[in-house]
Amino acid sequence: MPDSQPQPSHGATANATALLLRGARLTDGRVVDVRLSGGRIEAVGTAGSLTAAGSSCVDLDGHLLLPAPAEPHAHSDTALSAVASDGPVSYDPDDVQRRATEAALLQVGHGATALRTHVRIGAAQELAPMEAVLQARRSLRGLGDLTVVAVPRLLTGVAGADGLAMLRDAVKMGAGVVGGCPDVDPDPTGYVEAVLTVAAEHGCCVDLHTDGGDPARLARLAAMAGGLRPGVSIGPCAGLSRLPADAAGRAADQLAAAGVAVVSLPQGGCGGVEQRGVAPVRLLRAAGVRVAAGSGAVRDVANPVGRGDPLEAAYLLASQGGLRATEAYGTVSTAAREAMGLPEVRVEAGFPAELLAVRGERLEGVLSLAYSRIVIHRGRVVARTNAVREYCDSAVAVALDLPRQGRQGREGREGRPESAP
Repeated sequence: MPDSQPQPSHGATANATALLLRGARLTDGRVVDVRLSGGRIEAVGTAGSLTAAGSSCVDLDGHLLLPAPAEPHAHSDTALSAVASDGPVSYDPDDVQRRATEAALLQVGHGATALRTHVRIGAAQELAPMEAVLQARRSLRGLGDLTVVAVPRLLTGVAGADGLAMLRDAVKMGAGVVGGCPDVDPDPTGYVEAVLTVAAEHGCCVDLHTDGGDPARLARLAAMAGGLRPGVSIGPCAGLSRLPADAAGRAADQLAAAGVAVVSLPQGGCGGVEQRGVAPVRLLRAAGVRVAAGSGAVRDVANPVGRGDPLEAAYLLASQGGLRATEAYGTVSTAAREAMGLPEVRVEAGFPAELLAVRGERLEGVLSLAYSRIVIHRGRVVARTNAVREYCDSAVAVALDLPRQGRQGREGREGRPESAP
């Protein structure tokens, strides 16, 4: 990739928000300076070639600079509820807003500068949880972009009439994506048809939960969704892994032909589907399906653990799913952003300044030990995580020059402060 050329500045406003990233390593091995302005990458040049006049500076020596990941499948309304109490999950609006805010901040801190969260509507709570998550979205403005997916339970028959009306109300309130769980409706095909109709009325993306274990149902979904703009995603589709190879291959071909993206959940499942497992990512990619990876449930009743870390999802796809490190990271960055309808990000001039710097030299090491991170959203540092590893004063630590935190002044010995990779 050739060096990007400096772009002309656009006056005092752009300069006031300028940020210079010094000495960052790219995945192709180059060490570069990157200047950000007005929420975009203004210039990329060889290390030392860009001036810092009028810019704040961040030293990225020892860091790998990447397009920021995105989170395509979160459940912020129920996140962090597993340890809240021994009783039922609280859907008090204040509790939902607090959980959604805390979960989103957790994921932003990991590097996800854009998040898509599924929120159930209907039942006794009606639209209150979605309203609380929308309030959390407003409070997070400037730190990350949060999009809400409205998830009604039923949409067909007499029982589904209220759900359909509520789905339309949810979109009017601010839900940016129409979703749901057709597998739990008595008429899954009718459910999908209703969702696609509402999405077409409002020009929304569609994001559906499905296990994907029924080839005929997937074929109907692909036929109905083909060509819909701005796009259709489904997930987690773990059931595809349980199908015979020929049936799974045909389903993958149908999804690819229809342009339907699949969001896998390598870190665990979610409450939207009963079955656990991971979609056959390599088979889907080989068929030409756009495959993204998300976190799913994070410490709720569907999954009592969970980090909400996109780099962990990429690590799992590399270590267990058979993907190369670049392919695995692409599922949580390029593919995730594309599935969410977001602009592409590259470390080149003119692209959005949505970036993640992780201490390390190669992507394989970053996915293995992604401790220290700097997160950049719209050209501004919005989160930092600094990790320090300490070793005792042993002969092997001294001989290998292992990184350790200095303690001079506290214990009277000298040391060299250094962050762990």
